Amino acid sequence: MSQEPQNLEETRIEGDVVYHGRILDLEVDRVRLPNGGEALREVVRHRGAVVVLPLLSDGQIVMVRQHRYPTGEVLLELPAGKLDPGESPVECAVRELAEETGWRAGETTPLGWFYTTPGFSDEVLHSFMATGLEAASDYEPDPDEAIEIVTWTVGQALEACRDGGIRDSKTIAALFQARLHGMI
Repeated sequence: MSQEPQNLEETRIEGDVVYHGRILDLEVDRVRLPNGGEALREVVRHRGAVVVLPLLSDGQIVMVRQHRYPTGEVLLELPAGKLDPGESPVECAVRELAEETGWRAGETTPLGWFYTTPGFSDEVLHSFMATGLEAASDYEPDPDEAIEIVTWTVGQALEACRDGGIRDSKTIAALFQARLHGMI
């Protein structure tokens, strides 16, 4: 027996941008709830980002280790980065792969997209598989990033997701998407 879908939408009454930054904005909105009540919502607005799963011809995955200041930890992640204004997700994936790892992809295949933290942000992450990798002759890492490039087998990466060695959600999601597509 199917039920009629319940109205769950909230509508914005008013709001303000309380912080405008280089990579995000913070809004505080007053919203009307489906039951007629009101609530405040703090929303991080973000132009979006990409995550890339680079697969070498020997089946190894290229990953990066880097310190993430907000967590206070060095995390193992897939290469990723934010969209520049006017840049398409695939253009961003190609650029970020080269900037972070020094590799260029012969083929960049979309895996899907997802919201990173929909409870407080509208950030969308587009995920890609990169294959046919070749060394980028013009490789220059970003001056504000200290990155160590590592390669892991698919099995090692999946095991690290299971045992907590990989704690970065975009990396876990992209590995899962690639597995669901039968690409790893």
